[in-house]
Amino acid sequence: MAKRSTNVVPLAVVKPVPFGQALQERYLSYALSTIMARSLPDVRDGLKPVHRRLLYAMRQLRLDPNSAFKKSARVVGDVIGQYHPHGDQSIYDALVRLAQEFSVRYPLIEGQGNFGNIDGDNPAAMRYTEARLTEVAEALLAGIEENAVDFRPTYDAAAEEPIVLPGGFPNLLANGAAGIAVGMATSIPPHNAGDLCDALLHLIKTPNARIDTIVDLVKGPDFPTGGILVEPRESIVEAYKTGRGAFRLRAKWEKEELPRGQYRIIVTEIPYQVQKGKLIERIAEIINAKKLPILEDVRDESADDVRIVLEPRTGNVPAELLMEQLFKLTDLEIRFPLNLNVLDRTNTPRVMDLREALQAWLDHRREVLIRRSNFRLAEIVRRLEILDGYLIAYLNIDKLIKIIREQDEPKPVMMRTFKLSDLQAESILNMRLRALRRLEEFEIKGEHKKLSAEGKELRALLKDEKQQWGKIADEVQETKAKFGAKTKIGKRRTELADAPVEVEHAIEDFVEREPVTILLSAKGWIRAAKGHLDDKQAAELKYKEGDEAKFSLHAQSTDKVLIFGTNGRFYTLGCDRLPSARGHGEPVRLMIELGNEQDIIDLEVLKSGRKFLVASDAGRGFIVPEDEVVAQTKNGKQVLNLADKEKAQAFGIVPERADSIAALSEGRKLLIFPIEQVPEMGRGRGVTLQKSKADRLSDAQAFTLADGLPWGNRVIPANELKFWRGERAQAGRMPEKGWPRAKRFKD
Repeated sequence: MAKRSTNVVPLAVVKPVPFGQALQERYLSYALSTIMARSLPDVRDGLKPVHRRLLYAMRQLRLDPNSAFKKSARVVGDVIGQYHPHGDQSIYDALVRLAQEFSVRYPLIEGQGNFGNIDGDNPAAMRYTEARLTEVAEALLAGIEENAVDFRPTYDAAAEEPIVLPGGFPNLLANGAAGIAVGMATSIPPHNAGDLCDALLHLIKTPNARIDTIVDLVKGPDFPTGGILVEPRESIVEAYKTGRGAFRLRAKWEKEELPRGQYRIIVTEIPYQVQKGKLIERIAEIINAKKLPILEDVRDESADDVRIVLEPRTGNVPAELLMEQLFKLTDLEIRFPLNLNVLDRTNTPRVMDLREALQAWLDHRREVLIRRSNFRLAEIVRRLEILDGYLIAYLNIDKLIKIIREQDEPKPVMMRTFKLSDLQAESILNMRLRALRRLEEFEIKGEHKKLSAEGKELRALLKDEKQQWGKIADEVQETKAKFGAKTKIGKRRTELADAPVEVEHAIEDFVEREPVTILLSAKGWIRAAKGHLDDKQAAELKYKEGDEAKFSLHAQSTDKVLIFGTNGRFYTLGCDRLPSARGHGEPVRLMIELGNEQDIIDLEVLKSGRKFLVASDAGRGFIVPEDEVVAQTKNGKQVLNLADKEKAQAFGIVPERADSIAALSEGRKLLIFPIEQVPEMGRGRGVTLQKSKADRLSDAQAFTLADGLPWGNRVIPANELKFWRGERAQAGRMPEKGWPRAKRFKD
């Protein structure tokens, strides 16, 4: 029978802890872990732990820029097994991004195979791709074997990993970073390494340099996909001063002239982190939805370079105006955020300004320089000690050989006889016989002299801070020569331009004016037919099964249409953006925010200067100027305010000579009263037009009493209306026999 486990925790050891306190402690631990081990880069090398471990593992695999490529799966396996016990896909994703030229300004990994593309296509599986380090990564790792940085045990304590890399390249600002932690985030755009080196050299000479002066050198971000930075300089300076802000980035484009006054626009560079495939899909959606009627087509003719072709409908539209509209509607223009939130040398997260970030890198490089110099000096001292022993050996070669031949333990005898150290005696015993020639003695003396001079220089360097900064300046100059503007990789890609000015013309000014007929069906399908159709032509148009015509009106393609709904809102649609009448059209509810439970009361072409009478079924209404009801968004504009279970019921145009209002209830009671009793408002519930406890308002209209009351196909003369004239808010009287029986004044 199996024995029971005796590893039972006594109840006395279990301590009750308030749930809130336990949750707080554990959440804090999780937050710190996320901030320090996943999301925020270190200001010194600009890397997160996964990236640092990737580069170090590849260094251990000897994947330097001049070596052969190795499978990415091999690299990922080493990283998981030794340094980063997480999912292989997340590590491979990190490796892929460091190799993508469109994602990283200065790639740290050189990839061979399919590593994805700017369209958003995924890379091949790790077993199909190969990788090795680039020269930039080599600069970040340079000196790591020379005690340049501290190491710590790996997760299983089987090996060691660097806490930070020596960072011989200003990677944080050059390549940027992005991450979301718990309660904080970071977003750092990439910059030009040559510009950063100029700023670093200036900061070495002038430690208290002003941000404005540094921005003269670091002019702004330099994105791997190019583009044009159109952020005003004042905003750039302010962003770098606070460590927070945003940069306005636009696509780069050019105008290509065509015969007969036509042209097309070629987009050659798109904003950073915008997927080209999704961008083209968005432009195509805008064309299909007629949100930009002057744009006819978009094509992707890209190969190795980006080439997006935009075809306007007419050459009369200025290219600048068309692009301004596309910048507003698509990701051809973005705002890239700046949040310089990083871990400082004490692993404390904080937002730095540009000068602090640059100075932190310089301070790290000075620390690395001192540590490497001490390491080299210790090696020199050790080597000089060995060389001193060699010289003693050459001066006493015969005696040494005799001791080695005759003594069972020659080492202690040699140490006593010639006053050698343990290191010297061991080095002499390990010498090869062929080294015992006269020429070797001269080489040793020459090496001794050279190392002594180098040791003297290192001691002087370690004592003189000014000399240290001079050495760092030389290293920065070397970095600039290797990755600066004169090199292929260092040439600036993102252009700088002035902030764009507002285009004077509106896009509607260039829509071709032509007659159209607007048709709206009973089920809410809207379309625009070319030309002004008569009743017979309009009746010949087909509708969906179970649907029929409801509204039909003549307009011009440059006009706008007003729609008044039972929710008391007015909506505005451009005729040029309505679907063609070749099909059944499109549901108007997709173009405006009109609920399925709401209906459309009327449809009118927008003509400035008129007045409308609007009223609810509760009998309340007012007169509103036409210019007050125009909506700017698809949400419409609330004009007639409604109470619960109340809906808009009546809409009509107020004639210029109108002097009376006619109100008709559901029970066919008619009331006529002076128009002066109805106020003119921009929005509200209005006043009571017709009052009845059990009856609801069916329709209302403004008219000229002397001309008679229009009702259906008949006009009732003024002399027959005297018994129905009264004051506003009365109930009214039933019509005479023989009058129209319709409950609305117009069909």
